[in-house]
Amino acid sequence: MKYKLILNGLDCAHCASKVEKAISETDGFEDVSLVFTTKSLYFSHAQDDNIIEKVQKITDRIEDGVTVSKAEEKHKSCSKEKNRCHDCGRDDCKANHGHSHEHNNENKSKLQNTFLFIAVAFAIIAIILDVIKINEILVAVFSAAAIVLSGYNVCISGVKSLFKFHIDETTLMTVAVISAFCLGQFVEGAMVTILFGIGELLEDKAVENSRRSIEKLANIQSDEAVIIENGLLKTVDADDVEIGTEIIIEPFAKIPLDCVVTDGESNVDTSAVTGESMPVLAKSETKLLSGMVNGSNLLKAKTVKAYEDSTASRIIKLVEEASITKSKNEKLITRFAGVYTPIVILISLAIAFIPPIFLGNITEWIYRGLVCLVASCPCAIVISVPLSYYSGIGCASKHGVLFKGGRYLEALARSETMVFDKTGTLTEGKLTIERIIPFKNYSENDLLKIAASVEKHSTHPIARAIVESYNGEFLDMDNYNEQSGLGVSAVYDGKSVRCVNKRFFDGKPKVKADAYLIYDGKLIGAFKLKDKVRNEVKSVLHSLKKQGFRKIILLTGDNKENADKILNEIKEIHKCYSDLVPEDKLNIVNDIRDEKKGICFVGDGINDAPVIAAADCGFAMGLGSDAAIASADAVLTSGNLSSLPKAVKIAKKTITTVKTNIAFALLIKAVVIILAFFGLAAIWMSVIADTGVCMLCVFYATRLLKMKL
Repeated sequence: MKYKLILNGLDCAHCASKVEKAISETDGFEDVSLVFTTKSLYFSHAQDDNIIEKVQKITDRIEDGVTVSKAEEKHKSCSKEKNRCHDCGRDDCKANHGHSHEHNNENKSKLQNTFLFIAVAFAIIAIILDVIKINEILVAVFSAAAIVLSGYNVCISGVKSLFKFHIDETTLMTVAVISAFCLGQFVEGAMVTILFGIGELLEDKAVENSRRSIEKLANIQSDEAVIIENGLLKTVDADDVEIGTEIIIEPFAKIPLDCVVTDGESNVDTSAVTGESMPVLAKSETKLLSGMVNGSNLLKAKTVKAYEDSTASRIIKLVEEASITKSKNEKLITRFAGVYTPIVILISLAIAFIPPIFLGNITEWIYRGLVCLVASCPCAIVISVPLSYYSGIGCASKHGVLFKGGRYLEALARSETMVFDKTGTLTEGKLTIERIIPFKNYSENDLLKIAASVEKHSTHPIARAIVESYNGEFLDMDNYNEQSGLGVSAVYDGKSVRCVNKRFFDGKPKVKADAYLIYDGKLIGAFKLKDKVRNEVKSVLHSLKKQGFRKIILLTGDNKENADKILNEIKEIHKCYSDLVPEDKLNIVNDIRDEKKGICFVGDGINDAPVIAAADCGFAMGLGSDAAIASADAVLTSGNLSSLPKAVKIAKKTITTVKTNIAFALLIKAVVIILAFFGLAAIWMSVIADTGVCMLCVFYATRLLKMKL
């Protein structure tokens, strides 16, 4: 059974990685993933009514003050109808788990901020007294007061962690402050706790802002729908609305479920779903997706999907899945932190106690060791790396691209080969019949009727083109069968009927066409179809080349003649493979893959699902085929290619941000440690190397959410 729990009060990124590791190493827990930015814990476990208590016990061993709760648990004192929380009076209450805990945290933060402000005042007094050398006892008193007010919570956490044999930033800070005080560095001890408190405050603010920005991406779904019942309007929960129900979409309201307009005209904002900024005119027979926002006119529509299957629900689920799937860099950083911290602690101890054996002055060397100790905390890296990926994924979703995890951003950023399917990807996929070629004594209408009757259950673009071109009644056939890459068959009046492509024949068929109709073993007609290249294709492929893609390859099951037409029209394609079945496409992708650089594939439909899954980053076009989306690593929600170059830019920028943060954090820490060894760095500098660098890395990572493309 899959679980999602929330760890309220988990504010330490390094501790979060320890909690994740401890839970994953506990028997019975599988596929454990803890997303620090949302405090969400995902895992699989046998059904257990006491699962929250089990997770709580594991968490308490590592971090105090964390409350575990179910993600789907509703807050009892929240009124859904009035959208106002009776507990706090806030209109923006989301009525979810841990609500009271969040309000308590807000009150606690206000109190801590007040204490911090007073501590700053005491520290200033201590500094003045220290400068004018009036009374050292007063300096110690005011410094101690500043330390208690600004760092009491840090010291409590640090001592608890020390007793649990867990070394984190609070432990390092506690040891440093106590040691500084013992060494007579009263003012410096006070400044350490104040700088740490200010850094934590700004860091928490940055993380919280990013968390809220990311949550907005999932807040595209309306929980309520206005239905027509017995001629009257009634507001109900959207998840209770059945398929085929008539609904009213009021002006400027979110569309609650996927539906088809039956009456009215209005401009609809599709940006939340597709990333497209231009509104779309919705009128009778227009399909609308949940999450879109109606314009200024009233619309009447009929639902075509249930709440859990509607587009907004699927987008939210994909965004959630993305947070679970971790990148190679994220996993590497978690392992790195586990090795890095003990090593730097040993280095700090070595600096503190080995040089005095030869050089004397143990007090000075202990101080230098403390500077190294405080600077060593890996929180800047541990928090900024996953936050960078999460911000990149969030930015992409705002531009109509849903990534299922950070690893796929990595794959896209490093890839230099982009492979495309043809029909429905580079072309519009709206095939139309160009010509019907009759054989024997059959008319064009006879051929169309027979072909449409045998193809009516197929979702293949050629089948849909034939069926949509026919307006009459279908023949009564049975024993329908579809063979991927070849065609469909059925039985009519005791005789076999087949609509196939040229691969069905042993030799060359008598005429070049896209589909052939065979009745009772005899070829009775053929169909030539045409398709149109998407308007954005040329500019998209040109952008991909500029972004570093050296190879752009086309794979198609269509014949060479039609493939050559596409090549002549689109000059940016380097190579084309035609007359392919799905297995051929899969083999070609595996053959041309560059293990170091990787390969990306863009396609749609069931036939493309195996190739999408095999690619290092496989894109599905739109939210159509369930099979394609299930196997895809990313989804172009707009159903066109215009957002693909944006996805590449976001991926490259995300990876650059990750590498920059890692390099910057390690460089600053290394500089401070080296300066400390030579006695040129104070403890306050190590606080900046820890909390200050972490804050800068967080701000640098979260800017991805507001990246302009």
